[in-house]
Amino acid sequence: MKSLFRVSALALAAFLAGEVSGALAQPAKQVPYWASISQAEARMRVGPSLDYPSNWLYRRRDLPVKVVMVLGNWRKIEDPDGAQGWMHVRLLSDTRTAIVRAGGAELRAAPNAGAPLLYRAEAGVVGRLSDCGKGWCKLSIEKRSGFARVETLWGGTE
Repeated sequence: MKSLFRVSALALAAFLAGEVSGALAQPAKQVPYWASISQAEARMRVGPSLDYPSNWLYRRRDLPVKVVMVLGNWRKIEDPDGAQGWMHVRLLSDTRTAIVRAGGAELRAAPNAGAPLLYRAEAGVVGRLSDCGKGWCKLSIEKRSGFARVETLWGGTE
């Protein structure tokens, strides 16, 4: 009975080791890719470790960032102003967001310039993206949404 248990335990361990190595071998996302800040506060660091000092403290959940490098659980990101640094993966989300560029954005009822204007979003406003195509994205800001031209946004519009 002991030997049967030992063989079963070894088989289970081998199976689990194969599953773990298979999971680790899955391809990572191709950089660069878009992400967003998932926490109310997130620190950007000068290097990929908690041992490095932070150079920015972000207090803006959903702020879009571009991931330009991956190192273990750390992501080198670029923010909308072009600042780069390292952030732990747990502070980031795959939620597609965008920030309105300088000059603002007109949000329309449909993805075309002739559609009724719903409202205007000022530069710096952050919203969640969906339905992007043909130069337009649906942008949801709090409880309002509309279609904005891609060139008026910075974020996961691709």
